[in-house]
Amino acid sequence: MRMATASYLTKNLLIDWRAGEAHFMHHLLDGDESQNNGNWQWAASVGADPQPWFRVFNPVRQQSRFDPDGIYARRWVAEIRELPDEHLAAPWRAPAAVQEAAGCVIGRDYPEPLVDLGESRREAISRFRDQAD
Repeated sequence: MRMATASYLTKNLLIDWRAGEAHFMHHLLDGDESQNNGNWQWAASVGADPQPWFRVFNPVRQQSRFDPDGIYARRWVAEIRELPDEHLAAPWRAPAAVQEAAGCVIGRDYPEPLVDLGESRREAISRFRDQAD
């Protein structure tokens, strides 16, 4: 979850990795300065041992792959608890009737996506490619 969050913030939202690192360090119960700092640098494709800049985690795919039954998601995100499994990773794609029945209407009970994942991925890769040239 931490890596997916770091990738989303640094690659999809183009937020400076240091903002995420500081936020995590402030809130982590198991925070370790070197681990947290190094992991954020890696996820942002900066630092001594960076992740390849073209690797951008897709949070929808990550949730579907590593939490297919929604155990983690339902525990920590109350708004999506009643959604059927097939809509947990992308609740905004659920039909309006399914959203209403689950009490998870996008824009009312749960936020709309901040960015289009495909478009923001392409933008990040383009920016990183331009810096590499």
